[in-house]
Amino acid sequence: MPLVKPLPAFLVSRYHGWRATTYEENKAWYRRLANEGQRPRMMVISCCDSRVNVNALFGAQTGDIFLHRNIANLVPPYLPDGDPHGTSAAVEYAVSVLKVSHVIVVGHSDCGGVRGCMDMCEGHMPELEEKSSFIGRWLEILRPGYEEVSKITDEAERIKALERAAVSVSIRNLATFPFVQKAVEDGSLTLHGLRIDIGDGVMESMTGEGWNFAVV
Repeated sequence: MPLVKPLPAFLVSRYHGWRATTYEENKAWYRRLANEGQRPRMMVISCCDSRVNVNALFGAQTGDIFLHRNIANLVPPYLPDGDPHGTSAAVEYAVSVLKVSHVIVVGHSDCGGVRGCMDMCEGHMPELEEKSSFIGRWLEILRPGYEEVSKITDEAERIKALERAAVSVSIRNLATFPFVQKAVEDGSLTLHGLRIDIGDGVMESMTGEGWNFAVV
């Protein structure tokens, strides 16, 4: 059985629809992007969750956002150990090469990665603690956040607090990157943390005061 197969017909149809409408109506813009390169104003780090549509949230067009997605919208701390680091590489490229003005971490409600971290930290998913679990090793980034919220007795409130912690931990870790620190200090870069509730559409933003969040 071949490893790779042709694209499903419904996706081919969608592509041709895009090519005949969105692309055709904006052909000059796409050619300009191809010829001049990208100049996004912002980098957004969001969860892989298919329900989080960052371009729709901000009404973004092609070329507006340098977008990086991973499990639970996490940023690891700065660790130049010679190993490959996908998220860290994306941050370095956005800040040092593209010179974005904003880095925005977007968390969300009902996050499976955040739930997995909580279950792992509370001993309910020992399989995530195995060294062979890529998910578990990634979610270790959020363990300090769990320790901050672990004393919240109501489970629903604890998971919401951990979703916010996934954002605040990532912001804190961003600040450990020397090139991020330098850009923030010279005023060329600002950091932002958000949490969107998928069900009601309410967005919260980090206020910068004790890692608190307030409705936008």
